[in-house]
Amino acid sequence: MSTNRWLATGNYFTSYREEQRIYFTHLDRTIFSLFLSLFFIWPLFFEVSNKYMLVLDNILIAIVAIIGLNIVTGFAGLISIGHAAFVGIGAYTVASFSRTLGDSHVIITHAWPLMIVLAGLMGALFGALVGLPAMRLKHLYLAIATLSFQMIFQWTINFMEFFNQGQTIPISRVVWFTGKLNRNEHYLFWYYVLLVVVVLSGFMVRNLLRTRYGRCLSAVRDNDRAADAMGMHPGLTKVYAFGLAGFFAGVAGALHAYVYRGVGFESFTLHHSITYLAMAIVGGLGTLNGSFWGPTAIITLELQVETLVEHASQILPSDWNLATALKPFSFGLVIVLFLMFEPRGIANWWRIVRSYTKLWPFRY
Repeated sequence: MSTNRWLATGNYFTSYREEQRIYFTHLDRTIFSLFLSLFFIWPLFFEVSNKYMLVLDNILIAIVAIIGLNIVTGFAGLISIGHAAFVGIGAYTVASFSRTLGDSHVIITHAWPLMIVLAGLMGALFGALVGLPAMRLKHLYLAIATLSFQMIFQWTINFMEFFNQGQTIPISRVVWFTGKLNRNEHYLFWYYVLLVVVVLSGFMVRNLLRTRYGRCLSAVRDNDRAADAMGMHPGLTKVYAFGLAGFFAGVAGALHAYVYRGVGFESFTLHHSITYLAMAIVGGLGTLNGSFWGPTAIITLELQVETLVEHASQILPSDWNLATALKPFSFGLVIVLFLMFEPRGIANWWRIVRSYTKLWPFRY
């Protein structure tokens, strides 16, 4: 690396300690700090309606969930088709306390950070349990095992009276230093909470990948027999990968419950598991920044399709039912196009841009 870390072009490391830095240059740290500050201060200057603030909240919730999915599918190479069930476990952890103690109980309204952490731990517990078959199963068989967990979760929520048979379980608004949140500031408050959770989650995963436990994930993904020969334990690595994925999914589920002020079965179906997997693929499997690009791209696509359907319905006959056909078509088309032409996802575009800026003004 160049002596002057402001003018460095490219990465030329002379030690492993240099290679493990979070920020390779001072310019990287400065740009990241500016972008992060921008995300925190822009709501102070631009007024956004609750509708669009809810969209931003949904993107941030999905980012937290996809960070977990990327750990198990991207970094560890284990297929999971039941990620929405882990998110649902986090949400129904909060809903269980709300149903047992009352939706306005002090634990729900005042100790909400503790409830979010508890939901994450419950997700980690179930994730580790589901990860146990991963010690013996691979590829399609593991995918079927996670799909089975999704089906078991759906059946349990739909038929147990304790979970209100899948109907909405209400959750009261939380209390902050200024008192109980009102309707106008609800989504803005959770935007800041979600932004903090996303930043902390990103740093947690980034630091995990710098450790031997993070490198074990990639080693097991590439060749679990070679990893075993080098002294790693592929089975335990797969279990804790599912556990970590379940933790982030549980946190995302608890945040979803608080943002929507209720938990219902329709938010954690197999369709949502497929959507989460599509977000990870479009963003870029095995990349941390892909966890940010994927949810943003898919949710923005859904909004644009809804807008297109609204305009097209004014021109085309109503019996065409364009909304039912266009949403699945666009969703599937995007996945197929990315798998064919950009299997490394949007994160690869970001990598190309960063490589160019790092080497500028040199061509190569």
